[in-house]
Amino acid sequence: MKIHLCLVSAQAAANLLPALDKHHRPDAVVLITTASMQSQADNLAAVFRENGLQVSAIKLENEHDFEHMEETLMGFATEHEDDEILLNLTGGTKFMALAAQSVADEAQWQKFYVDADTDQITLLGRKSRSTSQALSEQLRLRHYLRGYGFDLSGKSEPFNPNHQQQSLMSTLVLQIGSLESPLAQLNWLAQQAEDQRKLDVTMAPSQQDSRSLEALLRQFSDAGMLVVSGATIRFPNQAALRFVKGGWLEQHVFQQVASVSGELHIRDKAANLEVTDSAGVKNEMDVAFMARNRLFVLECKTARMDKPEAPKANDTLFKLAENCRRIGGIATKGMLVSYRKLRDSETKLARALHIEVVAGQDISRLPEKLKSWVRPR
Repeated sequence: MKIHLCLVSAQAAANLLPALDKHHRPDAVVLITTASMQSQADNLAAVFRENGLQVSAIKLENEHDFEHMEETLMGFATEHEDDEILLNLTGGTKFMALAAQSVADEAQWQKFYVDADTDQITLLGRKSRSTSQALSEQLRLRHYLRGYGFDLSGKSEPFNPNHQQQSLMSTLVLQIGSLESPLAQLNWLAQQAEDQRKLDVTMAPSQQDSRSLEALLRQFSDAGMLVVSGATIRFPNQAALRFVKGGWLEQHVFQQVASVSGELHIRDKAANLEVTDSAGVKNEMDVAFMARNRLFVLECKTARMDKPEAPKANDTLFKLAENCRRIGGIATKGMLVSYRKLRDSETKLARALHIEVVAGQDISRLPEKLKSWVRPR
């Protein structure tokens, strides 16, 4: 029997990739784990079982006791002398890796290391030279998220805008300077309709007299996203309401991601995702994609975040950073795409939280921003 021996750590990709690869796929996976990594081991086991692999575990009682770890793994080696054991040295603690390597050398196991960024597996030779090979398996959103304990419970279908809708999105991006104020008003009105669970909303007298808002409403009306009757704005359906409230930016961002997918080797992408953890808690991601076997998450905001009743930019940044850490591990990268430019203090916070920001007129250069963000630095 061909067995992959995997050292469990906070990062799932390096253990998933070779086990799911058609050229390196084993018959079974044995997870070497500790009490602190038990939930990560459970998540990996679920993905392996979904893909038809046998899974078992070796639980190390004391990850700081080198001799005990060696004894435990040597016992496993004795029990599996007739099996083909391949040790994945990519994960685990340094102590775990050293103990496992020591036993592997004694038992003459094949050892390998995975570079998830480059899709390379390096077979570590004991006496001969090490060799690197390309992995054919490319992680999809569902498997990657499941590896961190999240189920992909829903995502939107690809958006196919008609000519008027495409023209509207382009106008909104190219004329950010002049449209920021009326768009903020329209966002607020759409939010009122959603909060009241209605498909219509009444404008205040001051809004009825706003020529800039009137012109913007006309453009959304021409795109079939709303109808204006006197002081009342009516939305044809929930999808149109969501589009007006800010969904248009999500769709624009998704289109820009799609436009650079080939160049950046983006494997799987989706808009408006809903993921659920083991406790049933749901989280939403506006746009997400897989590249270099890591998760990239984009949060899109069209509403002003400097009004008392609006979500604050700082809160949005903290939430995005926390979701990235929880949902995809420390390798996950987050980006905030904001129609409004951020203040200096907010930009500094984003930098401290390792969140990329594309705001204001920079949205028109999003493809270039994506390229510099995704490529290794």
